[in-house]
Parts: sequence; structure tokens; C-alpha cells
Amino acid sequence: MSNPPLLHPLAASLRTTCLSSRGSFNLQASARLRFVRCKSNKAAKASANVKPTSATTSEVEAALKHAEKGGVSEVEKEILTWPEYLSIRKNKRRWETALTIPLTAAGFVGGVMFFGEMQMDPSKPIFNLDPMIVYGAGTLGCAGFGYLMGPMLGSAIWRMSHRRTMKLIEAKDREFHSRIVKNRVDPTAQSATNPVPDFYGEKIGSLNEYRQWLRDQARYKRKSILPED
Repeated sequence: MSNPPLLHPLAASLRTTCLSSRGSFNLQASARLRFVRCKSNKAAKASANVKPTSATTSEVEAALKHAEKGGVSEVEKEILTWPEYLSIRKNKRRWETALTIPLTAAGFVGGVMFFGEMQMDPSKPIFNLDPMIVYGAGTLGCAGFGYLMGPMLGSAIWRMSHRRTMKLIEAKDREFHSRIVKNRVDPTAQSATNPVPDFYGEKIGSLNEYRQWLRDQARYKRKSILPED
């Protein structure tokens, strides 16, 4: 039994509609698949970028904790070399000396002005001593006070000017002190002809001076062991 003539165009149109709808569905599916793939690639790249950031954050946190504890890493220690440290140490000693001299003079002048204006009666001793002796001792005491305050004030000013590198300097100070203690001589063997050469290493301001200090220690040991003529 054959189909009526009017059904052929209807069937053809239905077939065309189905094919077009199927093609559009395939296009939509492929577009969605591309979108999902692109989104997954972006997510993968974002996760890859986050890992170093988290690692960097952890390193920063570890560095902050280390800094709060007051420690200095080995890398930071290598930044300050021994010639630089000894030069800084010599500069500190200059600061202390530069303020010791004027403060000592200021203390002496202040003592002279203070005790010089006081009335002195030789018939009335002070602590069973002549007033001139007491006033003179007081003047020398003022000068001695200035002499003691000079290094303290100079060191305080120096520390303020080097506050950014104080941890490095303090770490080098500890290491330098351990080397001095290890290499210095026994002071019990000293004599009038063989004094201890710079027991605390205060005069060391360069590598050449440190080598000279080591030679002085060795010379002291030889003289203390060998009998004196």
C-alpha cells in the first residue's frame, strides 16, 4: 500500500527538521565540552600558580618566626664578612673614644666650677681631711664619671646608627669572642717583663691586627715556657 502524494513532502520536512535539530544539539554539546575543557585548564594553571605562593608564604612565616626568636640564619651570617665586621668594630671603638675625651674634660671643668665656688674653711675639716683634698678628690671624681659615661654614650649612639644590622653584628660578636677565648693565653703566667698582650682583643680592628694578635699570644707562650735569663 503506497503513501499518499501529500505525505512525501511532510516526511521530507520532518527528516530535515530532525537532522537540523541533531546538528544543533551536537554543536551545543561540543561547545559545552570546549568550555569545560577551557575551565579545567584555567583551574589547573591557577592551582599551579598557587603552590609557589603557598611555599613562599610558608618560607616568610618561617623567617618571621626565626626573626622573633632572635636567631640569625647561616645565609645572613655570610652577608657580614670578617673584614667588614672588624671595620665596624673599630668604628665602634672610635665612637666610644671620641665621646670619652670631651665628657671627661666636661666632668673635670664641671667639678672645678662646682667645688671652686664653695667656701672653704681650713679650720673645719671634712671627714677629718683638709677641705682642699676633699674638693680636689670631688673634682677628679667628676672627671672619672665623665670618663665612664663616654664609652656608654658612644656605644648607645653607635648602636642606634647600626640598629638594622645589630643581629648580624651580635652574632659575629659571639663568634669573635669565642675565638678570642680559644686563642688567648693564660694570664697567670704573666710577669713584669712578660705582660699579657691585649687579653680581651680590644685593639683588633682588621685581619692583619688579628694575625698580629695571634703572633703576640704565641710569643707570650714561648716566653712563659722558656726560662728567663
